[in-house]
Amino acid sequence: MLQIQNIFLVLFLGIALSQSSMAKTNTKIDTVIRSSIPEVTEVEAKQLILSKAQYAVIQKQAKAAVRTKVYRYYEIKKGTSVVAYGVLITRKMRTKKATVLYVFDKAGNLKFSEIMAFGEPPEFKPNGQWMALLKNKDSSVSLSMGKDIPTISGATLSARGITEGARVARAIYIQVLKK
Repeated sequence: MLQIQNIFLVLFLGIALSQSSMAKTNTKIDTVIRSSIPEVTEVEAKQLILSKAQYAVIQKQAKAAVRTKVYRYYEIKKGTSVVAYGVLITRKMRTKKATVLYVFDKAGNLKFSEIMAFGEPPEFKPNGQWMALLKNKDSSVSLSMGKDIPTISGATLSARGITEGARVARAIYIQVLKK
């Protein structure tokens, strides 16, 4: 009987500790955001679960496949005011996944994007010059590869995945976070 109680205690503590650590911001993400947006006082990690209706609207607005209803996002604050939102999007590129942070200001403009994890070989990873094309993009820009964003010879799937991710992140911002 005592052994069963100990098992339940260990499980309870594990769940409680994992929940409290969920509220903390990943150090790398915090560093990326603070280096790109001056005077940030807080970066707060949050989780979002899309409803069935939100999922459908976001997929239609993004004109890209939305592969999950669960997302991590970040409220970026100066003092007590939220000045921007960061949305993490993970997508399969070729055979492996990449995770990109997309940061939007309150007007819905894409301020910057940063590759946080890239599982494909390095030659398929878009370079800094190409990633800079996703910086300071007005909310009216469609973020379409080949139209607004040039393709990358030899890394077309990576470029497509990152631009589709930007459209999904922007749709999440417009449909859920902005409201």
